Amino acid sequence: MAEVRVPLQALKGRGTATRFPHRFAPDAREGFDDGWDAEEGEDAAGPPRTEVIWENARSLITSNDSPDIHFGKSINPYRGCEHGCIYCYARPTHSYLNLSPGLDFETKIIAKRNAVDLLRLELARKSYRPELIAIGTATDCYQPVERELRLTRQVIEVLQECDHPFALVTKSSGVERDIDLIAPMAAKGLAAVYVTITTLDADLARKLEPRAAAPHRRLRILKTLADQGIPCGVSLAPQIPFLNDDMEQVLEAAWEAGAREAFYHVLRLPWEVAPLFRTWLQTHYPQRADRVMHRIQEMRGGKDYDSDFATRMKGSGTWAELVGQRFRKAAARHGFNRKKVEFPTHLFRPPAPAGQGTLF
Repeated sequence: MAEVRVPLQALKGRGTATRFPHRFAPDAREGFDDGWDAEEGEDAAGPPRTEVIWENARSLITSNDSPDIHFGKSINPYRGCEHGCIYCYARPTHSYLNLSPGLDFETKIIAKRNAVDLLRLELARKSYRPELIAIGTATDCYQPVERELRLTRQVIEVLQECDHPFALVTKSSGVERDIDLIAPMAAKGLAAVYVTITTLDADLARKLEPRAAAPHRRLRILKTLADQGIPCGVSLAPQIPFLNDDMEQVLEAAWEAGAREAFYHVLRLPWEVAPLFRTWLQTHYPQRADRVMHRIQEMRGGKDYDSDFATRMKGSGTWAELVGQRFRKAAARHGFNRKKVEFPTHLFRPPAPAGQGTLF
């Protein structure tokens, strides 16, 4: 694939400036400025705006049996994510919607209109067996559109009504809005929150995750949650060679803020994420782009990505082993992961069907 150069001024707070064609597209098209549509110095197109597309989903709770994923059920109220993280492994899912994994993934957000009704229906089934539900595993459940749509809050309200255990992962301060729901659940051992902190370098974070909270703000989220008695953890994902090389500093800061669990993954570049990330590297770090990609390929058996369950999260080879050793030593030094959070299921009670009240 030909290299695409993107001028920095074209990004306008987004992870990518292009509607990169998805793998099912029969052809690829590019915009061309012929100079007729705008006066000199005028930006005719303007910054790309976010569009919410409502969807009536067929199901809400997703099950998985992947041996390298430590939860069996998950909920994602949204598809696509306005945070615009260039490394997001969920970008290729927009391809199934005939949308671009590039700019469309960041600007066309699919919201599940019937999320609450579906959740009630699924939890009320006689065959349902409760276990931990992870919220926001593919795209951030507290991305900016949640402020108005409140789908995540509605989901948590149903889980609270049922005393159903859940954990969520986010980069957003929006989670603080729902402390009134999460803290009482945490007091019963039914809730935990994990905050992703990729790096403490604010400039790098702004490029990697252009619309997510700044690193110092995420540390404050951890402290706020921990002060409310909510079990907290920190995700150091993804680890990218020669870019975010401050794992030890992140762990130290997260521990001081109140996190007591920690985990990491190395960079994953499935499908269209690989060329998107290459373009991002050439745009922001052209001097080290080749070096970064060579080390990534070293972890993946010479390829951009390998989906093998045994290695896709941690990679393989010398660099991957070094990252693992650094994480284990730093985590042990601070005391991370000494006590595993247990989520009881015996308190669960099925919800009342939507629109149906109690007899008394």
